[in-house]
Amino acid sequence: MSDRAGVPDVPPRRVGSVDSTVARPDPETVEERRSRISAQVRTWSEDAYISEDQIDGAHPDLSDEAALLIAVGYLDDDIREILAARRRAKRGLPRVGGYSELRALSDEHARTLARANAAKTPVSRGMLKLRAADLHRQLHSKREAFVNSDEHFAKTARAARRDKRDGVHLDTEQREAIFDALRRTPAPMAPAPEHLDHFLGPLGITAEQVAKFSEGTRRFMLGRAAGPRVPDFMAAPGQFADRYDTLLYLAGTLYDRISNSSAWHSEHFAMQRGQLDLADELIQIAVDTASLRVIVTELNGLDGASNEVARQHIHERFEALVPVWEQLVERVAALARIGDLLTQAEYKLRTINTVRRAKSLDNKIDDLISRSGLRELSAQNTHQVGDQFGDVDVALDAYQDFLGGDIAALTSRR
Repeated sequence: MSDRAGVPDVPPRRVGSVDSTVARPDPETVEERRSRISAQVRTWSEDAYISEDQIDGAHPDLSDEAALLIAVGYLDDDIREILAARRRAKRGLPRVGGYSELRALSDEHARTLARANAAKTPVSRGMLKLRAADLHRQLHSKREAFVNSDEHFAKTARAARRDKRDGVHLDTEQREAIFDALRRTPAPMAPAPEHLDHFLGPLGITAEQVAKFSEGTRRFMLGRAAGPRVPDFMAAPGQFADRYDTLLYLAGTLYDRISNSSAWHSEHFAMQRGQLDLADELIQIAVDTASLRVIVTELNGLDGASNEVARQHIHERFEALVPVWEQLVERVAALARIGDLLTQAEYKLRTINTVRRAKSLDNKIDDLISRSGLRELSAQNTHQVGDQFGDVDVALDAYQDFLGGDIAALTSRR
């Protein structure tokens, strides 16, 4: 354990942790660690890109719970209060096959429509419109399944009155608003068509030729569908729509990482769990990020003002919003630090369990060694096991102190 930082040896990397889980020759101070993780979160968000090697070789989908908490950021106060009441009452919402998949489907539908409108030939336009119609049907089916779920929403007037009394009733318009918000679940984008031309140019030409020459035959429909489906087989990169989506994805991923951590739910961190409401923190980050995105978008729409006074005012407003973005980055960085510490704590807790199993064998070992006349070796072994317990206790004390500091820094920004 480091005398400077109080951080024990670091474990292997895990999904949701940041690069601090890579062993370093010189342990960091608390200030160095905070500065590095904040800089890393800022870089990811500003670039709107997270490479796979930075999140353990994959970009995991957000859990339904994290996606729903983020969706709250796009909803009005009335719906937020109802969803909070439903969460307390453990009243869930329809899953519709995963909200990250819903985002991908929505993006593909919008992209296909744009390509259809820009298509230069009737054949390409027809192929793309057919694909867009198919995607629209899929979206409509998911919307209907969500909005009209008998399992999750009141089916009778009496049940609706009871739900209203309990503050958990959602009318049809509110359900549709939630569904539309969930369609914006942050996820890596699929490659845009212009980025695929280099790889798919020959395939695209072949698909269009198939459609052209098969027209009027039984294979016509297959030929028309061939082109638009080609991009489905390409793996999505780590590019996000913008810095806001990137930041929300990081926040949601860290929420999943922390809430699923066995160390976080252990008795060692009971006090820290009481200090931080993870769900509420993610909602606040989502609400502020969504609001910032809307305001910046509106300001960008005014950026072409011809009046010098108006341009100066818009510039000042942009400058005033910079600290808001910085604060959001710091809040997500605080979650990243907590997730990072819990990764290390899990590693140490596994050591505790191993040591306890070894401790349970002490009597048998002592008896065996005693019979062999090696009492000195037996005593040495017992001391070593006890020393391991001491190291682990000190490590967990350090983690508790660090988590307390990170949680205090996080909650003080509200």
